[in-house]
Order: sequence, then C-alpha cells, then structure tokens
Amino acid sequence: MSDGDWFAPKRYGYGSGAPIAWQGWAALIGYIAVLATAGFTLLPRHWLAWAAIIALATLTLTILCAQHTRGGWKWRWGDE
Repeated sequence: MSDGDWFAPKRYGYGSGAPIAWQGWAALIGYIAVLATAGFTLLPRHWLAWAAIIALATLTLTILCAQHTRGGWKWRWGDE
C-alpha cells in the first residue's frame, strides 16, 4: 500500500471498494456526517439547499475515491 492508496479497488466492476487506510475511513465518515447534518438541519423546508449540499458532497467523495484507489478506476473481472 502506497501513501496515496485510501481505497481498495473493487474485485468485479468499476470503481472503489472498501477503505484500506484511515484517510479513506475519515472521508467516508465525513461524507456520512455531512449527509446526516444536512438532512436534520435543512429538511423539509430547504430542500433545494439540501440537494445542492448532497450533490457537492457526493461529487467530492467520488473525486477523492477516484484519485486514491489502488490501481485507479478501471473495469475489473476478478482476475487480479
């Protein structure tokens, strides 16, 4: 595991698997905390602000996962 690997690759398919470093776990827990906080504080009155926060948080997590997955994102057939 190099310093930049926060997530393991999926064995089958495309994308990231489970976190393998504390930074990956921190990113995932932070994402869940943002979702919960936004839901409890903004819904149901400010649904547009809630949707914008959810979209931004999801985009941020997706970019982090793509940059810090061991071997990058590519289609895998389980052979590796």
